[in-house]
Amino acid sequence: MRHPRPAPNRTPLPPRTLVSRLAAGLVFSAVAVVGAAAQVPTPASVLGFRPGTEQRLADWTELTGYYEALARASDRVAVDTLGQTTDGRPFVMLTVTSPANHARLDQLREIQMRLADPRRIGGEAELARLLDEGRTVVLITHGIHATEVGSSQSAANLLYRLASSDDEKVREILDNVVLLDIPSLNPDGLQWVVDWYEEWVGTEYEAAPLPWLYHRYVGHDNNRDWYAFTQAETRLTIEKAHNAWHPQIVHDIHQMGGGGARIFFPPYTEPWDPNIDPGLTSAVSQLGSYMAAELTAQGKPGVVVQAIYDAYTPARAYQHYHAGARILSETASADLATSVEVDPADIGGGREYDAGARSWNYPWPWEGGRWGLPDIVEYQEAGAMALLTNAARNRRYWLENFHAIGTRAVEVAEGTPEAWLIPPDEDNPGGVAYALRILAMGDVEVHRAEAPFTADGERFEAGTWVVPMRQPYASFAQTLLERQVYPDLREYPGGPPKRPYDVTAHTLPLLLDIDAVPVFEPLGVALSERIDAPDFDFRLPPGLRGDGAPRVGIYKGWREPMEAGWTRWVFDEHGLAYDTIHDATIRAGNLNERFDVILLQDQSPAAIVEGFSEGVLPDEYTGGIGEDGQRALRDFVRNGGRLVAIEEATELAVDLFDLGVDNAVDRLPPQDFYIPGSLLSLELEDDPFAQGLEPEVASWFWRSSRAFDVTDPTVRVLARFADQPLMSGWVLGPEHVAGKPAIVEARVGQGSVTLFGFQPNYRGQSMATWPILFRALVGSPERVFQ
Repeated sequence: MRHPRPAPNRTPLPPRTLVSRLAAGLVFSAVAVVGAAAQVPTPASVLGFRPGTEQRLADWTELTGYYEALARASDRVAVDTLGQTTDGRPFVMLTVTSPANHARLDQLREIQMRLADPRRIGGEAELARLLDEGRTVVLITHGIHATEVGSSQSAANLLYRLASSDDEKVREILDNVVLLDIPSLNPDGLQWVVDWYEEWVGTEYEAAPLPWLYHRYVGHDNNRDWYAFTQAETRLTIEKAHNAWHPQIVHDIHQMGGGGARIFFPPYTEPWDPNIDPGLTSAVSQLGSYMAAELTAQGKPGVVVQAIYDAYTPARAYQHYHAGARILSETASADLATSVEVDPADIGGGREYDAGARSWNYPWPWEGGRWGLPDIVEYQEAGAMALLTNAARNRRYWLENFHAIGTRAVEVAEGTPEAWLIPPDEDNPGGVAYALRILAMGDVEVHRAEAPFTADGERFEAGTWVVPMRQPYASFAQTLLERQVYPDLREYPGGPPKRPYDVTAHTLPLLLDIDAVPVFEPLGVALSERIDAPDFDFRLPPGLRGDGAPRVGIYKGWREPMEAGWTRWVFDEHGLAYDTIHDATIRAGNLNERFDVILLQDQSPAAIVEGFSEGVLPDEYTGGIGEDGQRALRDFVRNGGRLVAIEEATELAVDLFDLGVDNAVDRLPPQDFYIPGSLLSLELEDDPFAQGLEPEVASWFWRSSRAFDVTDPTVRVLARFADQPLMSGWVLGPEHVAGKPAIVEARVGQGSVTLFGFQPNYRGQSMATWPILFRALVGSPERVFQ
């Protein structure tokens, strides 16, 4: 059985490597004098091929070796190891600018910090000086989704060009821009994908999908972690790039499906989060349009703008709440590093454009043909160079707009609270700590009231947490603390909904089950100094620790869903002991000898039972639990085991045990019922299961969630959606879930089956419903309170 290979045994990069031309002690014998283009090593001279070559991929060990060589050879480049990835690899960032700017890098960062916070600027004269002396700071990030292989490869070509070229355009960029480049936001996944591809290239499995998540815990959702900051790579990027520099522009390079446009740039589609400053909306739109025009002028067809992607959720756009323009680019994919032939007849459709027809936002349709890694890398490098050119030539605009956004932020607008207050919560200290961690790590100023006080007629105790809203990043606090009211957008009047690109709710007080109170009058109380971000304060319930704790297993097949990875993360953070159960283990049976409870996260019955089909992957990765595994699960429950199934996996449990439970919202047309990721009110029944739990909390409802219809009187209803279910986000047809069962339990033989219709662990954030999931694992409330 093949698994991702461990981190290479190599000396990590030093904390900072910047070697000047005169001081360099080079290890490359072919390099006698450094600084000119001929002495800067090309990627091919170190890697053995040019990144972007058909069927060739450089892995993380090779790429970091090249970046180290680049920094030794060029006085335009510095490389930093920001920390370690989840699996212990070096997480690096390169700083690229002119030698003159490198010599005063600390001064440039101080200028940036002052422009970011206008309260620190002494007057117009100082502002004029800062605008004259400052540089546009650009952060480019690559490869967060490891199977989108082009971005991490194109980084090496882009960085070589900037390190070596004496082209006038490059010189202009170096003089006017400080580039921070993170060549991979997911080095672990990059290494695994390259290892996998190299193992099977040239075989029938050359384009086979990776049979495990390409991040240890979260897979594709690593790009949904930009306000919760749960993963190591997210935290390093936020703390040591975003917050350390507050870039005016962030370019996030991605890939998308291969059947339509060749590359996307902003403007984004509606809606934009209303908390985002209008200066950013305009800045993003002009820059994205400039990039599109540049590539079109270079003769590159297939460029689309204002399509597919919106700008609503902070989960993908931290910088939009920190005065930075997020420029997402999405380039059409191939089969990893293997080219594909796209039949012109297969091109068409799309969100907010038609890939088969010319339109204002898609003026030069791509007509099909061969497409591969060389094309992907070429388009991505061209896009990055266009962005950097705009940043250099419009340096003054970017600095002035950046300062103007900060100036508006420190002035409370009409209808905006003067402050948000978070009372201490002795019953839920972990939820409060989670919220404070997010806010403080997000560079929001949080204080503690040093005495009791009254605000808006309400009394608050000393120790209340205070988030003043006259501060640069107030919009980040506002969007996370308020309830979302997502607009009702339709394809046409009375028609199906316009689907958001991601979700429609992110209200921390509901997710974390804490109070947050907006107040609109100035506070008359002394405040502490600004707090640092606290650590997580996760506490395992008594029934899940100690010798009497149940033996927990999480199903982990070769098609593991991200929700299962997030569940492993939550369990690990709590110190909850569990085993992952693979298909062969389930098929072997006798599960009661090893487990008391088995958890099936959100996954279709076909994915669990059948797995990958024969021929899609090598034999050792195909198949699922099969008939033997289904029989083993039946025996496990009837012999006293507990099966907990979530969302789509409930269908398998219902079929296995012939339960009288149906999906109440199945087959409803989207114009009648649609919940794309919202928070619904959940009410627990008066049942022993609910002993010690909050009677009403917010629950996460999205793509595969459901309410139940129960026809078997022996099935217990443990919780229902409220009669007025919507708490935050967007719901079409709330009557279809109102009052319906959301959690049910059935006794089967000596064991039990518990079904969750909603997601109790949404991306590691829905702390409000973790206690319910933990209770389901424990099974008996007596075990919790004994």
